[in-house]
Amino acid sequence: MLTRALLRALLPAIAVIGGLLAAPQVFTMPGPLPTARNVVVPHGGAARIAQTLQEDNVIASPLAFRLAMLATVREGPLHAAELAFPAQASLREVLTVLRTARPVEHHLTIPEGLTARQMTALLDHADALDGSATVSDEGAVLPDTYAYEHGATRAALLARAEAAEAKTLAAAWSDRDPGLPLASPRAALILASIVERETAKPEERARIAAVFLNRLRLGMRLQADSTVVYAASGGLGTLDHPLTRGELEQDNPYNTYRNHDLPPGPICAPGIASLHAVLHPAPSDDLYFVADGTGGHVFAATLAQHEANVKRWRGLEAH
Repeated sequence: MLTRALLRALLPAIAVIGGLLAAPQVFTMPGPLPTARNVVVPHGGAARIAQTLQEDNVIASPLAFRLAMLATVREGPLHAAELAFPAQASLREVLTVLRTARPVEHHLTIPEGLTARQMTALLDHADALDGSATVSDEGAVLPDTYAYEHGATRAALLARAEAAEAKTLAAAWSDRDPGLPLASPRAALILASIVERETAKPEERARIAAVFLNRLRLGMRLQADSTVVYAASGGLGTLDHPLTRGELEQDNPYNTYRNHDLPPGPICAPGIASLHAVLHPAPSDDLYFVADGTGGHVFAATLAQHEANVKRWRGLEAH
């Protein structure tokens, strides 16, 4: 026989069970959640899940939730993950989400042209990732959008991006045009990183690549401002001022105004389009290019043509 104290303790459960049995609409009546929300559902059993859902206002009563879960136990176990719950989700909908919904998918976009330092900062600020990771090798990450779930590690995402870069570079190198003055896939990556930073216009990439490749064939210095900026910025890739004469005269391996051939490493992470431009350059005899005042460049095959283009550009700057 039940004692009065035990009966009093069981009254709420009895009332809920009675409600569930007598009124099936309890399963389907709207819940308290005012707007759709993502909730990180923890491991640890039904009691902890119910507590979390109540704290996040997904359910009103942990007891009702647990009894509804028991009443539908044959429908499968509850999953721990970050899950998306719709506004005013009923107990039935909440349980369906917990049993069948896919985890919330997050995305991190790594734009083309970022340096290792910039990508490390991007990883540091990405939400829903755990741990830390440092991009240590310039150009080792493929710019792309990467999907991940809550609790994934930064190190694991970085490893995926590095593997994607290695695979992409190998495939692109195997399909390169014949006769390029590039000794290895890494040389192609280095030049692609320069092309990436030299123009923001997609239609110019293959022609700018041709300029640099023509210079390499002739043993000319590349004279790429972007490589000087990389060194002068300490690897950040951007300066808060135009290049100075002193910076252009600095003696460092990345100064392509002073040194022949390619710099010792990439200056950023180039995108697939820049890599393709380097390995499939435009047919061109151009050896020079300068800004045209519209965000693009004007090209020249001779020094005399180039000097005239520079004079025209300086005139535009003066106005």
